Amino acid sequence: MFKAGDKVRIVRCEDDPRAAGRTGRVLDEIPPGPLTGGRWTVDRIGAFIAPVLCHTHELRRV
Repeated sequence: MFKAGDKVRIVRCEDDPRAAGRTGRVLDEIPPGPLTGGRWTVDRIGAFIAPVLCHTHELRRV
């Protein structure tokens, strides 16, 4: 499980494939639920990439 502020590497991302291989920070303060389809919100990925939604198996803690 992740918590808000955790630095993660995005292994792959169905939401935005450009985010794969980059690092970012988890925004969610609680585990994801039905509103996000069980995906974590990751921000601070890059200047031209908005926050993305990623499944747990698509992320690795840095």
